[in-house]
Amino acid sequence: MLKLTDDGAKIHLQGQSPTADNGMFWFGAALLVGAVAVAVAMSLLSERLAIGALALLIIGSFIFNVQRQKQKKAMNGMINGGVLWVRAGEFVHDGQGKRQHVQLVDDDDITLVDEQLQIIGLDGTPKYYISGFDSLQEAKAAKAIMKGQALSKRHANIKMSSD
Repeated sequence: MLKLTDDGAKIHLQGQSPTADNGMFWFGAALLVGAVAVAVAMSLLSERLAIGALALLIIGSFIFNVQRQKQKKAMNGMINGGVLWVRAGEFVHDGQGKRQHVQLVDDDDITLVDEQLQIIGLDGTPKYYISGFDSLQEAKAAKAIMKGQALSKRHANIKMSSD
């Protein structure tokens, strides 16, 4: 839902569930099972085998943390729910109890792909993906406002009920 304000617009984004797979969940579950197996191995097996099992668990934990950081970094620029306050050259995303204020640079390229806004930096790297708009017109309006173009209401729908 888009509401025009004095200096921009307020847009309620329809949050969609992330399309990422559950690979991190299953890898974490495997680490938990591995930790239990190491505990059992330390009590039943010889010292060498127990130390080897513990080393494998430590290596697995390191790999898990590296992959989790990569996933967090990839999801950092994706906005698909909450409230988006759009003004010329900037936007504020208010979602999941966090507020993120983003100033756009003149060299940032704002493109519209389907109903998704992509903000791409000067070096060609994507900075933000904004999705969850109600319609294509809402995404176009957000793009126009971010680029500094003024919007005005042209039509108003008024429904009257008769008693």
